[in-house]
Amino acid sequence: MPFVNVKITKGPEVTREKKAELISGITKLLVDTLQKKPEQIHIVIDEVDLDNWGFSGQLTSDYRKQHG
Repeated sequence: MPFVNVKITKGPEVTREKKAELISGITKLLVDTLQKKPEQIHIVIDEVDLDNWGFSGQLTSDYRKQHG
């Protein structure tokens, strides 16, 4: 029973439709690559606020302000 946890930053581009597309694509990959049954695959998408995600030594919200 595969369990996939996807962590992404929140944003207007993260729509319900895009999440459905991600889940469909990940499921297809696991079915095609590992021959898993779709009904055995569990996928969770965690949306993380920009102020709770950091890289390059700073908050993602600050980084995006500086780098567009």
